[in-house]
Amino acid sequence: MAVLMSVVYGVAIAWTLKLLYAIWWKPKAIEKKLRKQGIHGYPYKLIYGNTTEMMELAKEKGSEPVEQPHDIVPRINPLLHDLATTHKKSFVVWYGTTPRVAIMEPNLIKEVLNNKTGDFPKPEINSFTQLFVTGLASYNGDKWAKHRKIVNPAFHVEKLKHMLPAFVVCTDEMISKWRKLVNFMGSSEVDMSVEFQNLTGDVISRAAFGSNFEEGRLIFLLQKEQGRLFLQSQMNINFPLLRFLPTKVNKRMKHINREVGSLLTRIIEKREKFIRAGDHKDDLLGLLLKSNLNEVEVNKNSDGGMSMADVIEECKLFYFAGQETTTNLLTWTMIVLSMHNEWQERAREEVLQVFGNNKPDYDDLNRLKIVNMILLEVMRLYPSTSLIRCTKKETKLGDMSLPAGVQLFMPLHIVHRDKEQWGEDVMEFKPERFSEGMFKATKDKVSYFPFGWGPRICVGQNFAMLESKLAIAKILQNFSFQLSPTYTHAPHAAVTLQPRYGAQVILHKLGECA
Repeated sequence: MAVLMSVVYGVAIAWTLKLLYAIWWKPKAIEKKLRKQGIHGYPYKLIYGNTTEMMELAKEKGSEPVEQPHDIVPRINPLLHDLATTHKKSFVVWYGTTPRVAIMEPNLIKEVLNNKTGDFPKPEINSFTQLFVTGLASYNGDKWAKHRKIVNPAFHVEKLKHMLPAFVVCTDEMISKWRKLVNFMGSSEVDMSVEFQNLTGDVISRAAFGSNFEEGRLIFLLQKEQGRLFLQSQMNINFPLLRFLPTKVNKRMKHINREVGSLLTRIIEKREKFIRAGDHKDDLLGLLLKSNLNEVEVNKNSDGGMSMADVIEECKLFYFAGQETTTNLLTWTMIVLSMHNEWQERAREEVLQVFGNNKPDYDDLNRLKIVNMILLEVMRLYPSTSLIRCTKKETKLGDMSLPAGVQLFMPLHIVHRDKEQWGEDVMEFKPERFSEGMFKATKDKVSYFPFGWGPRICVGQNFAMLESKLAIAKILQNFSFQLSPTYTHAPHAAVTLQPRYGAQVILHKLGECA
């Protein structure tokens, strides 16, 4: 018994020391190393890091008025705004026990995003993220390279041209619904964030699954719910052991994960049979599976391609990346064009000049220079999210030596508002910045990266831009619009940047905007 008790005590002491190392000694050691290099921030606090200060500042300053509507950083994250104002180059924020060092200098951003040696991989995902979505965006090393090679052909420009009719069908259905509302009432208030969620969900369902549209839409609705549950789970990020408890959220997330996996497995197996029989369709799933089967044949074994589980995760990623980010881009574009009526008119004139009241084709959409400039400027001011990488070992970055276990984040909301790169009018909506394209809009090319940069640049960026141009062009063809008196401008960072209280816009017949 004495021996057993001594073993128990020994294990307890070892476990306690390991816990103390993880939650106190290691974070304080990293904090000390960063401070020696001039990387400062709020002091690390046990377990919570800076999350308490973050929430307190958000509550205190998050609703304070700002001079310009597009000066949104003080609203969405006052702590980041304070640190970025005090420390112009780099600073650290503690998310629980994890330090995130802000990288804001273009040359360092380029070094991180262009790295091909694996020094700055994506952070490991937690178990909640695994239930929500992984896929290409989460992988590193050989697995990322294999998936990128297989996924790339599905998003080739020539393939996207074949998907445009599916985009048009979904957009026309939305426009037709809006016309009925406006014709009946003379004008109609519409929450654009809800409408565009439905539109982009329909588009990705048709573009990904073609004839399996209804099944695809069911998967979309389940993934949409999973996204909401994922947000709830992030409140417990500092208490990882909670993921093992049979809470209501945990049980529902696991159930949805199984259901989505089952639905996708049936669709994928059925489609693979058709492809092997020579019946191939140019939707995203068909192109992905054809590319995957080709890779298996070239390598003469199944290890050369993706497993069923891998394909399922890529399909789930289609939904999240293809739906969430495009929804946000379209929503913010409608809000901003409602604020800046002169640009709404200029964009409408261009649309009517290029294709009048006819249905646009791919070439027509590429001729919309003003619409393109507007979308690029909206993504500058309202980017969906920031980019995060990490260090697995002590790593050099510029003059800094970063210890293992540090996350590097490139805050787009701040970098896209750097006066040194963009000028004194950085808080203003000025699409003419992009009149000569993305790369000539700033002093340094890597000051604008809404779709990422380097080898990991977003594979779906052409898909998102094509869908967005079409939707905005069709809306401008049919309606004029303005912000509703019920709209409150309150950008809110929740995985992606969203309007906290909705995006209420009043649609009018052309020429009847009040």
